[in-house]
Amino acid sequence: QVQLVESGGGSVQTGGSLTLSCAVSEDMIINYYMAWFRQAPGKEREGVAKILIGGRTIYADSVKGRFTISKDRAKNTLFLQMNSLKPEDTAMYYCAAGRKRSIRPGFYTGDFDSWGQGTQVTVGS
Repeated sequence: QVQLVESGGGSVQTGGSLTLSCAVSEDMIINYYMAWFRQAPGKEREGVAKILIGGRTIYADSVKGRFTISKDRAKNTLFLQMNSLKPEDTAMYYCAAGRKRSIRPGFYTGDFDSWGQGTQVTVGS
């Protein structure tokens, strides 16, 4: 069974930084495209950043220039470096992975087959 395990969430003040990690299998880090989504209470899950198999990265406008998605093949880990955090970044963050033949532009939960359990990020004002 495919598993993704997130870590690194926590509470920070506005302007602070956090790095989220998602441990995955070796097969996944090589053969899957991956992404970070987030979901705030009462809101729909939204895409934050995704990284394609070849390494190309795509970001939501709300985080562009502040967040960086990356993957480390040696560690079998997906990362999300978050800088200049804002209260509106407060949410549960999920990593996701998929390997459909084609992936749509933008962020669609249906493009992803496997999900982690989530890690909470809280940004105080």
